[in-house]
Amino acid sequence: QVQLVESGGGLVQPGGSLRLSCVVSGFTLDDLTIGWFRQAPGKEREGVSYISTMNGKTYYSESVKGRFTISSDSAKNTVFLQMNGLKGDDSGVYYCTARWVDLYRSDDDWSDFGSWGQGTQVTVSS
Repeated sequence: QVQLVESGGGLVQPGGSLRLSCVVSGFTLDDLTIGWFRQAPGKEREGVSYISTMNGKTYYSESVKGRFTISSDSAKNTVFLQMNGLKGDDSGVYYCTARWVDLYRSDDDWSDFGSWGQGTQVTVSS
């Protein structure tokens, strides 16, 4: 069973930065694709970014491309989401999630993420 624990959320001013961490246990990162989703009040949960360490593939939603960077530390079995140039629309609860790695999926396929962390709150406000 995959377990995920997020941390690093908080309150930041527009234009600021935060780095989220997701510690993964139960499996090594190479077995998994690790994703970040977010959910704002009254909105559906949306995919933000994911990484497959087996082949180094990363993917970003259009709304965060160029501002967010996903990375991993295999020694710590941890995935990071560096968020720069934060905007009010980036506010929400950020969830770390996992699915089995599948090298043949389409890039924009956000389905089958079945293990979720508890979430960490990100608030962008002046």
